[in-house]
Amino acid sequence: MQRLIPDSRVFDAEKVGETLMDITPGLPATDNFQHWPPWRPLVVETARRVLDYTGGILVMPMTVLVEQYWREISSGLAQHAIPVRHFVLHADQDTLRARIAGDTVLGPNSPFRLQYLEPYAEAARTWLHAEAEVVETTHLTPAQAAQQIAEAVKS
Repeated sequence: MQRLIPDSRVFDAEKVGETLMDITPGLPATDNFQHWPPWRPLVVETARRVLDYTGGILVMPMTVLVEQYWREISSGLAQHAIPVRHFVLHADQDTLRARIAGDTVLGPNSPFRLQYLEPYAEAARTWLHAEAEVVETTHLTPAQAAQQIAEAVKS
């Protein structure tokens, strides 16, 4: 994505979660750092500070399946007049399972990723697809999906 969108940078909001996981003694136990209340405003503040410093566009790959969390992040960005183009990369459940099973980067059949298949399906049915521009990726390569998003951002 970043190479296809001029003047853009990638900001991986998971790094904010990793920083929170490194706090010692640790924060209250959770199965997902997105549940920690500081994560959402820290994502917003980090994005704001980076954009104030560099300008341009931030590409922020992240999966947020809790509607309240998405509202906190999107409204926080809006409060700082940061425009958002929200894309959801969608694939049917069978395709997602096959991709997880064949992932050579994160490892096949990641229990963490598998546990989010149903929550994703629920979010897609109830609110997520209505909030975003859905890119149907079932029959696309990653490069084709990236190209489709880049073209949408340019228009």
